[in-house]
Amino acid sequence: MTFRWDWLPKLAEGLLLTVEITAVCVAIGIVLGTLLAAGRVYGRRWLRLLCGVYIEFFRGTPLLVQVFIVYFGLPSIGVTLSAFTSAALALGLNTAAYQAEYLRGALQAVGSGQLQAARSVGMPLRQAVWSVVFPQAFRIVLPAWSNELIQMLKYSSIVFTITLYDLMGMGKKLAAKHFTYLEVFLVVALFYLAVVLILTQLLNLLERRTRLPGLGSDVEAPAKYRLWTPLRRPGGRGR
Repeated sequence: MTFRWDWLPKLAEGLLLTVEITAVCVAIGIVLGTLLAAGRVYGRRWLRLLCGVYIEFFRGTPLLVQVFIVYFGLPSIGVTLSAFTSAALALGLNTAAYQAEYLRGALQAVGSGQLQAARSVGMPLRQAVWSVVFPQAFRIVLPAWSNELIQMLKYSSIVFTITLYDLMGMGKKLAAKHFTYLEVFLVVALFYLAVVLILTQLLNLLERRTRLPGLGSDVEAPAKYRLWTPLRRPGGRGR
């Protein structure tokens, strides 16, 4: 196996593009997913149906097909987007569908008494939903949302198919140039792993900082509910 240090600057350049695409698509997903979740839970019947159709379409079709529709399909009707915009838009529309379902479950997990209490003190329905229910739902949905962020970081690797030199695209270019596929893609995998580990630690910290006592489950289950507990000797310390 051979390794060349001059690969690292190029792969780092590709990683930067991967992070940019992930950040943009997740931001799109948060905004659109929040609106979809609100429509699914609080909207009229026609709005719930419309949001449901959107969610089922983007969850039921392959992400690669969606990217190709945006990048190759839209120009046929006069809408031409850059490769970066097409990738970020397609991934954002996709993750919005999943985030909407995560948030819908979180909204439904907030007790109805919370909304009734807010209404009983004269708070308008819209203000009660956005000021009382949604802040609690966002805390509940954070673990699932964190997982979606990491998934989108990895799913963004398909954008090399539309000529973007993200981390995967740059790795493929280097591997084809030097005929060192195993070595290059192992380094690419380590790049992804390092970013995922950093993100995981940051998201765990965010989850601990925003968690409210009594809202949702604790980070760790109480000892009596764990599947495994350390063995203890009589009168001694745990092994």
